[in-house]
Amino acid sequence: MQGQAPQGQALGKWAPPPPPPARLSLSGTHIRLDPLDADTHAASLFAAFSGHDALWDYMPYGPFSSASAYHRWIKDHQGRADPLFLALTDRASGQARGVAAYLRITPDQGSIEVGHICLSPALQRSPAATEAMILMMDWAFRSGYRRYEWKCNALNLPSRRAAQRLGFSFEGIFRHHMVVKGRNRDTAWFSVIDSEWPALREAFAAWLSPANFDAQGQQRERLSDLSRLVRAGSDPAL
Repeated sequence: MQGQAPQGQALGKWAPPPPPPARLSLSGTHIRLDPLDADTHAASLFAAFSGHDALWDYMPYGPFSSASAYHRWIKDHQGRADPLFLALTDRASGQARGVAAYLRITPDQGSIEVGHICLSPALQRSPAATEAMILMMDWAFRSGYRRYEWKCNALNLPSRRAAQRLGFSFEGIFRHHMVVKGRNRDTAWFSVIDSEWPALREAFAAWLSPANFDAQGQQRERLSDLSRLVRAGSDPAL
């Protein structure tokens, strides 16, 4: 008599989480995230992105030739349920300095992705930018999602480094995954799963603590060192 084939872990009382609400707002010490709105955010975002066309190299849209063109693009995409675009507003300046989105939102499977991340030079490599990613991840796991994904063009090494720094585990390369702006895109896949979140949340809290920064604002301990023990798989390209 043959034994029973291996089965996946029973999920017990797990239930599909809700999708992100249309008016979702998240707030931290350094950053605030609000639904992207053309009239509220387009002008400051275009000014923050202007002169930095390389920001759009791996995006399926952009760069934008004028403030009005970017305003129209936001107008066409705001208010959608998936992707749900959020504006990242620096609390110190009160100005929108970046964009991110929840996408491929699949409550029935407990899976959600973060993407469309575009950070102005003023926001890059800052505690505010890291805090924005932490806030989005925290909302997903507090809401009951089991899997939080990060995908990027496999050639986009800065994005791959950012994923690993934030504790995402590398899962592989999907070859010939997409066509973007008339070019092939191989896609690097990363994820964090719910069982990893408690330890990762502690790592984030330790990194964001004021005690982790000196008088010049330089970090004493790197986030990548704190998150290393949580990652199930490292990116071999880095």
